[in-house]
Amino acid sequence: MVDYEIFELGDIVLQSGQTLRAAKMAYKTYGTLSAAKDNVIVYPCWYSGTHVENEWLIGPGLALDPEKYFIIIPNMFGNGLSTSASNTPAPYNGSRFPKITAYDNVAQQHRLVTEKFGITTIKLVTGWSMGALQTYHWGAMYPDMVERILPFQGSAKCSRHNFVFLEGVRSALMCDAAFMDGFYTEQPQKGLRAAARVYAGWGLSQEFYRIEADIQKMGYASLEDFLVGFWEGWLLSKDANNLLTMLWTWQNGDISNNPLYGGDYKKALAGIKAKAVVMPASTDLYFPPADNAIEVEHMPNAKLHVVDTYWGHFAGGPGTSPDDIKILDIALKELLAS
Repeated sequence: MVDYEIFELGDIVLQSGQTLRAAKMAYKTYGTLSAAKDNVIVYPCWYSGTHVENEWLIGPGLALDPEKYFIIIPNMFGNGLSTSASNTPAPYNGSRFPKITAYDNVAQQHRLVTEKFGITTIKLVTGWSMGALQTYHWGAMYPDMVERILPFQGSAKCSRHNFVFLEGVRSALMCDAAFMDGFYTEQPQKGLRAAARVYAGWGLSQEFYRIEADIQKMGYASLEDFLVGFWEGWLLSKDANNLLTMLWTWQNGDISNNPLYGGDYKKALAGIKAKAVVMPASTDLYFPPADNAIEVEHMPNAKLHVVDTYWGHFAGGPGTSPDDIKILDIALKELLAS
């Protein structure tokens, strides 16, 4: 039994010039669409995550309250539920799976919102990490449709430093002999475990490790226990080609790299009309607040709200830091009420 629905998209010509054939977008909705269709929240997924791993931010009494709002979580291409390398037949399987941008993802999410539900106005788009990347795209691509955005722990464009970090993850996955150029018969476990070790040094801050929060806050017996249980356990549950698909999407994330803005990054940021709250974490090693501050300078209706935390990137993760979740929830409530 699945807890999501499928929107049939047909054949899609991508920015890469490749075609995603018989494309499908998996999605789940929460709450009821109002008669005026004015209570819509779009909440895109993060790297490797599905709608299930977004649900920690949804619930009665929370900002994303399904008793008040109609919340749509579209699954990214490549996450294993929407069209992905892992569920595509030959010849477009494995390493031959097409290259997909955030622009491609959001353009098809827009089709879901408009064609399936007839929605013309979105009250809020929000998301963590790659969900934030898609949030920025929504604001820039559909400025007259999106009223508010709150991207948290993410950016509108993959920085050169962020790109380098992801090269480490990519190389670890592909260096496993079992990877077989993407045509493996079993998941490349050594590569997945190695990629998890790369991730572990970036996903959380120096202070997190200094105060031994893995032991004191998360209940692991030792650092090695944490690296195996949390990080390796996470990536071993994923498909390597799917991870590489989304990693390429992440590395090539740029709200200006499309026909609307022609590569003019400042123009793309200035094109976001939505009331925006940009929420980096003070210790995020992927998306430092300084990068977001530059973005906000060029957004006409935005403010920067830095979350002071030792949780690094995972301050916005799937329910890992209760204190930071409260801060995020309050900010979402204030933005929705504004």
